[in-house]
Amino acid sequence: MFLGAQTLRQEHPCYVPDVSEQGIEPFEFIVVTTKDIPDVPPTVADIIAPAVTPGKTAIVLAQNGLKIEIPLAPRFRTNPLISSVVFTGASILPNGTILHSDTDMQRIGPFWRPLVPAHVAEEAAIRYMSLYNPNGNLDIILDADVPAMQWRKLAYNSSFNAVATVLQMDTSRIRMCQNVVEELVIPIILEIRAAAAAKGITLQEDLVDAVMTQDGAESFFKPSMLQDYEKGNLMEIENLVGEPLREGEVLGVSMPTLRLIYNLVKGLQVKIMDEKGLWEARYQPDNAYK
Repeated sequence: MFLGAQTLRQEHPCYVPDVSEQGIEPFEFIVVTTKDIPDVPPTVADIIAPAVTPGKTAIVLAQNGLKIEIPLAPRFRTNPLISSVVFTGASILPNGTILHSDTDMQRIGPFWRPLVPAHVAEEAAIRYMSLYNPNGNLDIILDADVPAMQWRKLAYNSSFNAVATVLQMDTSRIRMCQNVVEELVIPIILEIRAAAAAKGITLQEDLVDAVMTQDGAESFFKPSMLQDYEKGNLMEIENLVGEPLREGEVLGVSMPTLRLIYNLVKGLQVKIMDEKGLWEARYQPDNAYK
């Protein structure tokens, strides 16, 4: 039995059954496709916890960003965790229509940890693939190196996604402004590549060209973070920008451009939190700028 966790947080509450209290058959899989916004409660772990049966339910994280598994690992110690990287192109138009502009691609793999035997996690990942893609028609495969795919996707999300949000520009208009590309987008891509290399992950040689041409030259595409900002929704900042920044700097990689963009989108997040009543406009006791 599947449970898909798709809606979240205060503005979009979702019903998650409590399997221990309602006598429900344990879920074999919980597929999490929520935005991952750990800086604002409730967390993903909080949302899905009532539906998780220890030792039985496998949790599939079809989410963006780096270290999406880390908060769940200590909470669900005996449950298989499955990492997933999803590439898709979709936009919600003003009239509510969803424009699916590009095909889906998914790469999944088990997230290894001590209390879940490796073969159990891998079998869960293979079982999930057999249920999700029974006829083999979808571009979904088991990938032994999901972390490399996560870093590859960050090359776009940490650069174009965040820069587009700060400037409130689609990716075509950004590419038309050479100074923005050369002073913001490309430096971030190179910083992500350097951080990945420090982790022992080698990204493709033509990474800059691949990211620059990921959207059509005249697609005028608005990345997901920009779409969220324009709608007044909370944004995926920590896992797309904050975590790769922290990971790289801990490993001694200089990431000045990513740090600048991170602090700018963090400011925009506070603005949204303020509007939603999730942030109190007051000086903290340790603030030196009062």
